[in-house]
Parts: sequence; structure tokens; C-alpha cells
Amino acid sequence: MKSVTPQELKGNLDNLLEEILKTGIPLEIDRGGKRLRIVPVEKSDKLQNLVYRPHVIVGDPDDLIDINWEQEVNLDLP
Repeated sequence: MKSVTPQELKGNLDNLLEEILKTGIPLEIDRGGKRLRIVPVEKSDKLQNLVYRPHVIVGDPDDLIDINWEQEVNLDLP
């Protein structure tokens, strides 16, 4: 959780509020040893922050289903 002073909050209020709304992560304000917290009322949908990357899998995704990892993995754990 991010923590700022009242002066930092005052100078950057719009950006900090936008960050809280976008990420859903609360912001703490430290004022003379006492802490205040700004928390979004509605939970944000974190899946909306995902970036579409169509070229991550090059090839046929169905080929991933039939991969056999038994030769690659050693399951003999101590």
C-alpha cells in the first residue's frame, strides 16, 4: 500500500485518486504520526487491466494440450 504526506496528496490529488480507482489499492496519508486511508467503495475488476496480446502464442493453441512433460519433470521429491 502506498503512503503519502498531506503535501504530496495536495499536489498530486487527481493522479493519486485515478490510481486508486484504476488499481483498487488503498492510499494511506500519514499526518503527524496518524494515518488516514482512502479506499475505493466499489471493488475494481482486475481483469479489465489485462492487455490483449494476440501474438503471445505463435502457432496452434490446441498443440499445447497434447504436450507430455513426464520426460522433463522429476517428481521424486525428498
